[in-house]
Amino acid sequence: MLKLQASESILSKDTTTGDDACAYTIIDNALLVSVLCDGVGSAARGGTAARQVVKFFIDQFKNRPRAWDIPKTMEVFTRHINSLLFKESMTQYGKVELLTTLALAVVEGDKLHTLNLGDSRIYLLKLTGEFRQLSTDHTMDDEHLSHILTSACGLSENIDPVITTTTIEIGDTAVLCSDGVYNLFSQSDFCDLIKKGLGASSIVHHAAHNCKHENRDDMSLQIFRIESLDPLHAMKNSPLPIPQTLVEGQIIDGYTLISPLMEHKRIWKALKDAEYYVMKFPMNDDQDSLDAFVREAWYVKQISHKAFGRAWVPDERSMRYYLMELVEGINLREYLKHRTLSVDNAIELGKFLHRAEAHLLHLGLVHGDIKPENILVYQRKGEAGVRFKMIDFGSIVEIFSQNSRAGTPTYLAPERFEGSVINESTEIFSIGVTLYWALTAQFPYGEIEPFQTPSFKTPKRPSKLNSNIPLWLDSVIMRSIAILPERRYRHYSELFYDLKSPEKVKPFFCTSTPFIERSPVAFYKIGFIILLLLEIVTFYLYVTK
Repeated sequence: MLKLQASESILSKDTTTGDDACAYTIIDNALLVSVLCDGVGSAARGGTAARQVVKFFIDQFKNRPRAWDIPKTMEVFTRHINSLLFKESMTQYGKVELLTTLALAVVEGDKLHTLNLGDSRIYLLKLTGEFRQLSTDHTMDDEHLSHILTSACGLSENIDPVITTTTIEIGDTAVLCSDGVYNLFSQSDFCDLIKKGLGASSIVHHAAHNCKHENRDDMSLQIFRIESLDPLHAMKNSPLPIPQTLVEGQIIDGYTLISPLMEHKRIWKALKDAEYYVMKFPMNDDQDSLDAFVREAWYVKQISHKAFGRAWVPDERSMRYYLMELVEGINLREYLKHRTLSVDNAIELGKFLHRAEAHLLHLGLVHGDIKPENILVYQRKGEAGVRFKMIDFGSIVEIFSQNSRAGTPTYLAPERFEGSVINESTEIFSIGVTLYWALTAQFPYGEIEPFQTPSFKTPKRPSKLNSNIPLWLDSVIMRSIAILPERRYRHYSELFYDLKSPEKVKPFFCTSTPFIERSPVAFYKIGFIILLLLEIVTFYLYVTK
């Protein structure tokens, strides 16, 4: 995940809006797009052009074609907005009036891609202390004409943008600024201020305070200190092929493919050095499949809890795949095809799911698709009881993702159908539905088809369908699958506490449950008091006749 310390500031020379504009965005926690423009003051609509260009790049990068690499995206978008500005100028004014400089910087993985038109600058301060200018000033060579631009956005119909790509590291700092900033400093003084860790606003106001008003121009500055880089980019851009066909007996890096474990033949049982493994390959070589597989493989590298089967990405691979330990067992749905889960095993299953999800939470993740098919049941030699493993790394997502209906509809919390984020409470709902089904062979809200928008009605209590379920566990399950989030467990720890402390579980009742069922003692006490009052009133009326 890309993390950075970002600051930006714009200070106009006068009380007007000014001609500078800048903005940045971080897309998918992985891509920084920063753009800074200085509208040319001699042009009637320089400020308008600057703001238009900034908005264009921020909006367009969010919807860029995924098949384009970043340099191509930068070039195509720059040519397009330049052409739009030039044509609008010619149409409305008959001359260039929508004119602005452009400084564009994009961080992708460990690469900083830069492009500039005009004299707005891009610098890079390395962690080593080296401070260098990555942009080129497009101005006249004559020192007396250095204020005249030879290239700018909107200056001519055709441009030839140059894009540079620089390798960056954690601790490096990227800087974008207009000439109104760098003209007030020597490069060494400017570098010293950046090194001190000052924010953009502090530097801009420091410069404004220490110069005469007549020497000032509009000032804009952006500073990005890199705290972590997106490791997924390196994995994604590794030059590893994706095998198109896989057949029994094929040998890949010493692993012999024995038999496919799924119909699509992208997950295989494999043998190496007398040990069996599971090999998983990408489904296809299209961009979406590759992105999904790389993210899945990255999560595999982070997960280390025994609730999950051991999985890893080999350091030396000739193809794209990752490996998992082979656990001999069947999924929970198959295991319970002709039986229901015992109460003791159901309690253990609930605790197991808590441990698995708690580990993911520590990594900022959730499973996203808890259901019987994704829970492996197995037995160890010499043991009578069953054990569980979580499978399907492909469904794992970051917590608080707004991932539409990702998951299986029957197990989704009601708010997920309305676009709510995935969180602990929605995952607990899936755990509750799984336990309900495992103990009763029925779903609390029925089976829900994909793309169906269901209506949720009060379900039967699981103890009504399976008399072996104790009342405390009945309440735990009902609270887990509560329709309203505010009546449901909010955190995994709350669920786990109740599972291991049956004597402390508070009864749970649906809002439609009659008062006599929710609190029979209170019901009869109130009834007794009402009857007593009626008797007193009747006696009083009789005596006073």
